[in-house]
Amino acid sequence: MDGKPQSLGPAPPPAAAAGARPAAGSAEAGAGGWTGFFWFLAKLIALVLALRTLVVAPFVIPSESMVPQLLGGDYLLAAKWPYGYSRHSLPFDLPLGEGRLIARSPARGDIVIFRHPIDGRDYVKRVIGLPGDRVALVGGVVVLNGQRLAQQPLGGITIPVSPNSPCAWGGRVIAARDGRALCRYAAARETLPSGRAYTVLDFGPTFADNLAPLTVPPGALFVLGDNRDNSRDSRFSAAAGDAVGLVPQDLLVGRAWVIVWSSDGSATWSNPASWLAAVRWERIGAVL
Repeated sequence: MDGKPQSLGPAPPPAAAAGARPAAGSAEAGAGGWTGFFWFLAKLIALVLALRTLVVAPFVIPSESMVPQLLGGDYLLAAKWPYGYSRHSLPFDLPLGEGRLIARSPARGDIVIFRHPIDGRDYVKRVIGLPGDRVALVGGVVVLNGQRLAQQPLGGITIPVSPNSPCAWGGRVIAARDGRALCRYAAARETLPSGRAYTVLDFGPTFADNLAPLTVPPGALFVLGDNRDNSRDSRFSAAAGDAVGLVPQDLLVGRAWVIVWSSDGSATWSNPASWLAAVRWERIGAVL
């Protein structure tokens, strides 16, 4: 050997030395990332559909028949599992067949969402009579199985007047200290034999205050609106776009569960400041 240092040649690039994949591998990695994203999206959609089908369903309150418990512009979730499942409780009326799976009967006092017996639209009312119950009304007071439901007068309650909560028939507009318009309604606290209580509105004698005794047939429910003088419920024969009559339990969609959003309807798209001002924050999260 002549003692000269031997040349080893230029050092390989770090990527090559580490055995890195060629540039084409970057495209493969990108394709894999998109595949993973679409799988995530598909699983998310499947989860949402499962929740929508089996667990909860969203609804918006369009009318005053359940005032003061529910106001126009309330958005709520209905729990589907308490009463079992029928084709009416599934999205798009999927062909599940007649009857209900895992069927359970509501409790008196439950607020239920159901399909109208004739026109199929969603309605919300409170369950008063179960199969076999004998129900009547005398002077606006419910008589259940021969016993008058206790009603404790509350004097009056007030609800802010808004586009979604107008002062309906039976109410009286008054001014609040801050100048806002309020609607004052005569109200009472009604109590079921179980001890369950809720507030109802009654505006004095009307033609619907009296109902001859009737026995709720098997598989049906007798329902009333909490706004007794402004509700087309089981006191009247079912008609499309109108009263609901006695409600077959197979038409149940679910039990009203929680208010998740509420707007008084005063917001306008041209005024972003009005969007938050229209939210009825005190109603959000209320369990029904």
